[in-house]
Amino acid sequence: VVIPYFFPGTLPLYYFPVLLLISLLGCLLGTFSSPATDEKVLVDFYIRVRPWGYWKPIADKAMAMYPDLKRNTHFRRDMFNVGIGIVWQCALTLIPMYIVVKEGVSLLTSILILAITTLILKKNWYDKMCRDEKEYEAFLQKHNL
Repeated sequence: VVIPYFFPGTLPLYYFPVLLLISLLGCLLGTFSSPATDEKVLVDFYIRVRPWGYWKPIADKAMAMYPDLKRNTHFRRDMFNVGIGIVWQCALTLIPMYIVVKEGVSLLTSILILAITTLILKKNWYDKMCRDEKEYEAFLQKHNL
């Protein structure tokens, strides 16, 4: 709403970099001007979610409190599933479009891609998530969390 006054005659498409920088600046200002999250909250979050990434200091504290806590070592599998999930979501979005524009071959191809990616996600994400959830529930019950 404000940007056209500063850049008259510019296509709205070209506002994106400006909006991105303003948003990034707002995120950084909000992050660094607010107090740090309490360490107890971070440890509790780590225990419940077990994220991978740059969590070593918090992970070490969680492991010290609960030596039988397992780290999440499934980064490659999770990233593979994210890629498959993106393809799955695109196919799911394309199917109704191909129905509307009556593109039969493209529709069948999208349905086939959706079926294949659904099977991959079932085997490589959903089934393994259920197994991991059982281990996690046992850990929580053992420690009354």
